Amino acid sequence: MDPSLERLQKAIASSVSGMTAEDLTRHPEGKWSAAETLEHLYHTYTGTVKGFKRCLQAGKPLASVPTLRQRINIALVVGAGHMPRGRTAPPRTLPRGMAAATVAAEVAAQICAMDTIISQCEERYGRRTRLLDHPVLGPLTAAQWRKFHWVHGRHHVKQIARLRNGSVET
Repeated sequence: MDPSLERLQKAIASSVSGMTAEDLTRHPEGKWSAAETLEHLYHTYTGTVKGFKRCLQAGKPLASVPTLRQRINIALVVGAGHMPRGRTAPPRTLPRGMAAATVAAEVAAQICAMDTIISQCEERYGRRTRLLDHPVLGPLTAAQWRKFHWVHGRHHVKQIARLRNGSVET
């Protein structure tokens, strides 16, 4: 497994280790619970898998040419590792009510599936090739996709840690 995705998988597992179903579903008013945060991550991983499957089925990369704004955002998030706060998640990544135990059990498998399909596309189309557009950042290479998921996941792992510790500031 790619080191960034392996680190992501371990960080997520560690963040929820020992949490009960009640712990996973508790949240401050108007904020996501740990389970909802995991479900959001789960949807981002399944969405990435679907996108890369389309890339393989098409027999070519599906990335556009990045705009200047996208290049700046990619440099900020992927290059510098900074996930801006306060962004609204794309609708397809919003929690839909998966059971806490189910999403906690499935998220690691989706990271593995994502690692496999990203690697297949990278092998087929090349390391430096922009493969697929991220819905916010735009066209990314395989390495950039992996780094994005690490930065994004780390952002949410910190939120889970605050929930775990009883902090209302998420």
